[in-house]
Amino acid sequence: MSTPHNSAKKGDFAKTVLMPGDPLRAKFIAETFLDDPKLVNNVRGVQGYTGTYKGVPVSVMASGMGIPSIGIYSYELFTQYDVDNIIRIGSAGAMRADMELGSVVAAMGACTNSDFASQYELGGTFAPICDYELLSAAVESAKELGVKMPVGNIFSSDTFYDAAGRNDRFRKMGVLAVEMEAAGLYCTAAYTGKRALAICSISDNLVTGKELSPDERQLTFTNMMKIALEAAVKMAAAE
Repeated sequence: MSTPHNSAKKGDFAKTVLMPGDPLRAKFIAETFLDDPKLVNNVRGVQGYTGTYKGVPVSVMASGMGIPSIGIYSYELFTQYDVDNIIRIGSAGAMRADMELGSVVAAMGACTNSDFASQYELGGTFAPICDYELLSAAVESAKELGVKMPVGNIFSSDTFYDAAGRNDRFRKMGVLAVEMEAAGLYCTAAYTGKRALAICSISDNLVTGKELSPDERQLTFTNMMKIALEAAVKMAAAE
């Protein structure tokens, strides 16, 4: 079987899929951390791999940029490929001055300016949140790895270049960081009855103006990847 966006066969994906935005980052994760990675999807260059990590089957596939894109790929993985857990791993801009570059943020909730949830016709405002079991596994893994990982609310924005200055207003509400996918992933997981979590590396600070160099991003992003992989192992052990 396949979908318009995924040429993989049924059974090609593991129960847990890590989703970076960048296809090249998916390739990096597969080649760096997975044993015997196999390319199972390359439609539109959105590379998907499945291998093992510490003996546990794990997949990694890119989501592209933005809520519409991750909405497509996560929905197909959840509904067509029997995936149970999706962990978004990407970059985010810190919205607090005291947040360190290179730290990892776990998104307990995801505010958004997107209209994505209107499709469910709920007649109210839906609060997209992560799965607690996945979050607990990630928090425990971060502690074991010695990686600082604040947990809280993030802002999933539809606009990278935001003319309205919404970031400042969300910052005053205690939101930790801004990215572009988590709210759509959380909505899709809720609708399909599956589990999702977003953990993001802080690549820049919107308050102080500081940002990581490309080399620094490469080094610190591996912390986020390791946390997600260790969480996948914990989820498999809990089954």
